[in-house]
Amino acid sequence: MNALIVDDEPIARRVLREELELLPDVRVIGEAGDGEEALERITELRPDLVFLDLQMPVMSGFEVVRNLHEPLPIIVIVTAFDAHAIEAFEAGAIDYLLKPVGEARLQKALERARSLQGKPTDIAAQFDKIASAVQPPAALRSRKITGRSGDDYHVLDLEDVVAFQAERELVWIVTSKQRLFATQPLRAIEERLADPQFPRVHRNAIVNVGHVRKMTSLSSQRWLITMSNALQLVVSKRQAHKIRALLHW
Repeated sequence: MNALIVDDEPIARRVLREELELLPDVRVIGEAGDGEEALERITELRPDLVFLDLQMPVMSGFEVVRNLHEPLPIIVIVTAFDAHAIEAFEAGAIDYLLKPVGEARLQKALERARSLQGKPTDIAAQFDKIASAVQPPAALRSRKITGRSGDDYHVLDLEDVVAFQAERELVWIVTSKQRLFATQPLRAIEERLADPQFPRVHRNAIVNVGHVRKMTSLSSQRWLITMSNALQLVVSKRQAHKIRALLHW
């Protein structure tokens, strides 16, 4: 089977590609980093199988499915949604892989994909199930993010992230115990989060409101915020009112 990997996280694409390259009957013929690119690559490459992330900037995985035309590929959903959202997929018999992808679960998904090969009616039925699925609300969306330390990649709960902090080209994921390299620029992280709990307080920082411990007035328009790990960040004039509103000041 010729496979296309669609995910906005480069690390997630790399890990899945490495797993698939160990299998003799699967050939990765391309990758895409967002929904629009996915549509272009599917039209161009005509893969048999698409591993499709759901939460992406520009266009979600659900939107990709709704905009595809025949001949349709077999779709395997790749998601970091929590257990409540997974129940919805299982109820609709939608095949999925939960990040980080495990070898046994990948094999099971591939077995199902093989059973659908050459059966356009069954593939179309699968598309209908995905297209009619209700996209989970923000509260049920991915609450994981990946950070790098040397050759190691760490999957973090978003609730444990204190802030995202940019230093020139580098972006740090700051927790109470460590700092890890982010795999995406700050703007992409902001778009992916799309969550009032993670406002941008400055051009070089996004904070987790749940970790704000103190706000100190520097002037009538500028504030200094102190986070739960003692990190201090200046809130820009443009963003100060948002922080005060979120914290009910």
